[in-house]
Amino acid sequence: MKPKFDHMDLRILRALQNDSSLSQRELAETVHLSQNACWRRLQAIQQSGVIQGYSVRLNRAAVDLDVVVFVMIRTRHHSKAWLETFRQHVQSMPEVIDFYRIGGDYDYMLKIVTHDLASYDRFYQRLIEKVELDTVTSYFAMEAIEEQRPFPIRDIGG
Repeated sequence: MKPKFDHMDLRILRALQNDSSLSQRELAETVHLSQNACWRRLQAIQQSGVIQGYSVRLNRAAVDLDVVVFVMIRTRHHSKAWLETFRQHVQSMPEVIDFYRIGGDYDYMLKIVTHDLASYDRFYQRLIEKVELDTVTSYFAMEAIEEQRPFPIRDIGG
């Protein structure tokens, strides 16, 4: 069952998406609530499971991760056992920052961040060594126009 949120809860979620490092006091001031009321609402939101954790967004270039690759994968295998092996293999690769099973011409899509083309090639060799894949197509991002945007949380009744 989906949790029910009011306008104030949504303001708290939006504020945290924009800056999860806000202190309790800063969050309360941002959403125009008392600290106690804000804390109670935040506790209820956290207990609902909507917040899955807090993280820091890094500047990729500052940590030498200049290459972004979208890897599209097609396979002839669709068994549960194959998928579990594939899932574990992909999840063990730190270059994969997003991993989706998709509909359409391909079966899976990975978003990879890495240092350079040579490191991407090493990733690719590791990707294909443990699981049989039919087609692997790589799309290299030329420019990140917008990255890691907050979720578009709808207003109540919106």
